[in-house]
Amino acid sequence: MTMPPAPIVVAHQVTKRFGSLQALDRVSLSIAPGTVQCIIGPSGSGKSTFLRCLNQLEKIDSGAILIDGELIGYRRVGDTLRELSDAEIARQRLATGMVFQRFNLFHHMTALGNIIEGPVTVLRRPRRVAEEEAMALLARVGLSDKRDAYPIEMSGGQQQRVAIARALAMRPRIMLFDEPTSALDPELVGEVLAVMRDLARSGMTMIVVTHELGFAREVAHDVVFMDCGQIIEQGPPAQVLLSPQQARTREFISAVLS
Repeated sequence: MTMPPAPIVVAHQVTKRFGSLQALDRVSLSIAPGTVQCIIGPSGSGKSTFLRCLNQLEKIDSGAILIDGELIGYRRVGDTLRELSDAEIARQRLATGMVFQRFNLFHHMTALGNIIEGPVTVLRRPRRVAEEEAMALLARVGLSDKRDAYPIEMSGGQQQRVAIARALAMRPRIMLFDEPTSALDPELVGEVLAVMRDLARSGMTMIVVTHELGFAREVAHDVVFMDCGQIIEQGPPAQVLLSPQQARTREFISAVLS
């Protein structure tokens, strides 16, 4: 009998506080490689904080996160945990590419310049190679004609697609999306979701915080509903989105769809 692959992401009892606010309350979640995990929930439920902890933009207060079997943020020495250096954290962060609500492009750089900045300066790839790969990524997101365009010359949807290409240029093993369409005009949402669907079909492991329930129903392998820093419900899209077991999940989905 074939054994299932080991999870690529394991969060165990992850807790995060901001002062008196309990942003994450003992969150545990395992994600298999090549799958799409969608996370839904109201504002302030801890969804974005969880992604930021995975990407080590926030330091957890307790619990543990493993990516590809490696404990992130810490090294075990005997019976104690020691924090990693900034350089070690930067190395670990390369495993995850993150796409934010706001596109966070460098406004003084063209689309091509934004995409090659990380590979050239961080990964030390030859500029010619980085440019070739960047052009392939621009083609993949449907923006070959925007290589020399600056962010101000592009729509929000185009900027977000460049942001996705920029994250992919670092060759991450996992892509994290934090409400990638929430800052877009409604008519631009579809072009970004189309790129994300293509990524999902290619087998990229994706963790997506989203209010796009139709996208989650179509693409996700598993859906988590969060509220008040906790996972309230988890399961296949058909269960969580169409036949939720928890009253709080039903209330949220009803509000989003109304």
